[in-house]
Amino acid sequence: MKAYLDRAQKHDVFMKEQIAEYEIGKRHLANIMGEDPESFSQGNIDDAIRYLLPSGLFEKKARPLLKHPEEIFPKKKAAQFGVDGRPFHSLFYTGKPNLYNIMHDAVQHLYELNSYEDTMIQQGWLQPPEHIKKVLLTGSDWISIDTLKDIVLEPLTPQLYDKFIIVMTRLAEHPYSEQKAEFIMKFRKKILQTTASVEKPPIQETESGRRYTEAKASRKDAKAIVKVYEDGTGKVTINGKSMLDYFKHEHHIEKEQIAYPLQFTDKLLSVDVEAQVEKGGLNGQAGAVRHGVAVALTSFLDEDMIERMRLAGLLTHDPRRRERKKAGQKKARKKFTWKKR
Repeated sequence: MKAYLDRAQKHDVFMKEQIAEYEIGKRHLANIMGEDPESFSQGNIDDAIRYLLPSGLFEKKARPLLKHPEEIFPKKKAAQFGVDGRPFHSLFYTGKPNLYNIMHDAVQHLYELNSYEDTMIQQGWLQPPEHIKKVLLTGSDWISIDTLKDIVLEPLTPQLYDKFIIVMTRLAEHPYSEQKAEFIMKFRKKILQTTASVEKPPIQETESGRRYTEAKASRKDAKAIVKVYEDGTGKVTINGKSMLDYFKHEHHIEKEQIAYPLQFTDKLLSVDVEAQVEKGGLNGQAGAVRHGVAVALTSFLDEDMIERMRLAGLLTHDPRRRERKKAGQKKARKKFTWKKR
């Protein structure tokens, strides 16, 4: 315990010395560049180093730099117990006190929301009032395991990270989770939003009143018209045949392509798909149907799932085509066998 406290104290002293040297170096750079040291930011420091010490090194990490010591040296936990040997944290003996403290707070927030929901139900509110909504998660995603490690300063396993995501997702899905938005958004990162550019096909109805959407798609020379019917059983037909009869290859690449957007959106057994394809080969036809299914599904999904589909590449047209054969070569890239004589 004494050795642990000595190491922690030495680390604190070392960091103070490094921060003091960093501040001196920043002031020198500011004076050289004729700027105010008090308002000299990290961006100004980087610009000054590039101007004063130009480097042609290809690897950016090998170039001269001046960063704050907290960005360079790894963070360390503060002392976990006092000189009397008693731990400060009530969850010290779990081995991961910081992580379990976050999960404990999340569960406590969930209990508070459940209690509030019970109160609203007793008052006659069977559904959340209009001014109480779920927290808006569109345009953000849960932080990665590496980011979480930097926050808790503890080694984590994928299993512990999955438990953390389950707890936080349960809290975010509560009908009144907007009240805890500040806590939830601490563990989410913003992602680039372009869902506005995704045009949802209009929802139509059959004569029997069944809702469906229709989308057109292409891949290479193949053209496809895809209809996705709501409240289905997972039936997929292509040109009047079932998917298994249409793609009779031993390998299941084409079938997996078509099933992927349905699996990704958890709609594999809840919708029916009818597709009409023409031209192209089986691989191109499968790609066209896959893109059409993904686009048609957007009408039945929320904005958060549509953004996930976009990031997964399901809503982007694949423009690749077969490269043409070159003159004097066996194929597009392959050459003839060269012989000296």
